[in-house]
Amino acid sequence: MSNGKHLATGAALPFLPDDGKIRLYSMRFCPFAQRIHLVLDAKDIPYHAIYVNLTAKPEWLYEHSPPGTVPAVDLPHESGNASLYESLVIADYLDEKFPQRPLYPRTPLAKAKERLLIKKFDSVIEVMYKVFVGDHVPGTLTEISNRLDHFEKELQARGSEFFGGNLPGMVDYMIWPWCERADMFTFLLGDKYVLDEERFPKLVKWRALMKEDKAVKGSYITGEHHAKYMETRRQGHPDYDMLVNLAKKQRTS
Repeated sequence: MSNGKHLATGAALPFLPDDGKIRLYSMRFCPFAQRIHLVLDAKDIPYHAIYVNLTAKPEWLYEHSPPGTVPAVDLPHESGNASLYESLVIADYLDEKFPQRPLYPRTPLAKAKERLLIKKFDSVIEVMYKVFVGDHVPGTLTEISNRLDHFEKELQARGSEFFGGNLPGMVDYMIWPWCERADMFTFLLGDKYVLDEERFPKLVKWRALMKEDKAVKGSYITGEHHAKYMETRRQGHPDYDMLVNLAKKQRTS
């Protein structure tokens, strides 16, 4: 990812060259925005990343994303310089528009089933989010494991290392951001949470392989840093530029 700071209210839209590259409006710790970084990087699509402060949003964000959310993309190669928002909409568009390294199956039925599997993961996100924001009760971690059973069985049925086969596909990249953030449980809860290797042998191996994927490496953030960001969010002052400031400190020390 870019080392750029998150732009806030009053900040000017940065000047970018008229080079035809996609412009992605993002936030470094947003899992939905990370989905689009993953797709762009997996398909080797050139793009510019513009990071925005979601607490004090720059006024121009609404011109590119009417609801004021990220991710959003400007598409200068389309007539009228079209924009899109919502992660699944953008991901579907990118896979259809740029045929290199297809992430979805090319048959309509198989593609529809992949979309349903992505939708199924919403039930996992729902419970994980309660842990991330500190709004969980005893048994929440057990419930996460129960909901992951479906995905373990799906990988077993497919007989492949990734949901996409020999390489990560759209399902892999759409669910990865939350699996990456599961590493923060150790820091948020004060004890170690890991997938049971006997219960989830396929998912345990899948996680390890995903961390070695080129696209994942491009946007990966450690569980420790995800946890530190989440703590600032819980306190009502999310530190969007935590990693930017850390990099600057490391360069000057």
